[in-house]
Amino acid sequence: MPTAPTGHPVSVRGLSKDYGDVHAVRDISLDIHRGEVFALLGPNGAGKTTTVDILTGVRQRTSGDVRVLGHDPAEDPREWRARIGVVPQTAGAYADLTVREVVSHFAAMYPAPLRTEQVLDMVGLGRHHRTQALALSGGQQRRLDVAVGVVGDPELIFLDEPTTGLDPVARREAWELVRWFADRGRTTVLTTHYLDEAEELAQRAGVVVGGRLAACAPLSELGGRDNTRTHVSFRRTAALRDRALPALPPGTETAHDDTSDTVTLRTSEPSGVLSVLLPWAREAGSPELPELRVYRPTLEEIYLNLIDRETVACP
Repeated sequence: MPTAPTGHPVSVRGLSKDYGDVHAVRDISLDIHRGEVFALLGPNGAGKTTTVDILTGVRQRTSGDVRVLGHDPAEDPREWRARIGVVPQTAGAYADLTVREVVSHFAAMYPAPLRTEQVLDMVGLGRHHRTQALALSGGQQRRLDVAVGVVGDPELIFLDEPTTGLDPVARREAWELVRWFADRGRTTVLTTHYLDEAEELAQRAGVVVGGRLAACAPLSELGGRDNTRTHVSFRRTAALRDRALPALPPGTETAHDDTSDTVTLRTSEPSGVLSVLLPWAREAGSPELPELRVYRPTLEEIYLNLIDRETVACP
């Protein structure tokens, strides 16, 4: 088993976690770069939270080599623990304390924490600092979880679905918090089901399916996204229906939906396709191509294709 290098904040080689006959995590290897936001994506039950739990020392791995900030999380040294921040998926229970008391209590556990008032303002709880934690709404409770997780001013932050249950304003505030830490050179590992959140915040992403790492790349390249062909589609009207398509750029693929009379062209030269289609339509008396669309597959489409393919390969 190769040893994980220590140059990155997180380095993993051959990580596996078994529960009897259930393989929750299977042979994951990855490096997370210093200062980046890394998104861990995948469907429910894929192994994302188990992986994060192992990286943060909450669970013991079955096999593999793991280094987080140069240490094995299984050893959980106190000085190492003070350098990471964790916002778990499940909300905490903070007894009968005010919001300010909760955050101050956790801040006291770190050698150089952020100011409590600063953190409360950053998560949108500043005006609720005297509210009993148990009286908070679900979304406010989630904000408090985030505050507790980052008050220690960590080098490395693990956010496990931090914006679940938050309204749009609170989500944007959480995003700004991630950016604030990134601007200060901190590293963030983010698990999320919101692909717009991953696109907004992360430089790279890994997709976990069936416990395996199905893909790991910059968001713009995930699943071969950078090489994915552009789709040009339009609806054939009566004027266009009986006309053969013009000569298209080499390699262009054509598909026709007889039900909707929609033609879809897949090409690496969308401008070239349009340059011949538009005159072709005008010659037929159609100054515009009806319902013309030019688009590349979205991150969601790429993500769903990865899941479908890997789910079949990893039953």
